[in-house]
Amino acid sequence: MKTIKKHQYIIDTKGKKNAVILPLDEYEKLLEDLHDLRIIAERKNEKNIDFDTIKSRLK
Repeated sequence: MKTIKKHQYIIDTKGKKNAVILPLDEYEKLLEDLHDLRIIAERKNEKNIDFDTIKSRLK
């Protein structure tokens, strides 16, 4: 099945866009990106660990 990667919009009676229809794979990628950004935001105040310390922990 071939899908067309075109977004479709749902508009109100005044012609204002208020929702979008997009392919499921694109939606899932957006969710993954949002998850990654949330993790980054949660960890922004964590102390950095230098590379040598990480290497020694992995031994």
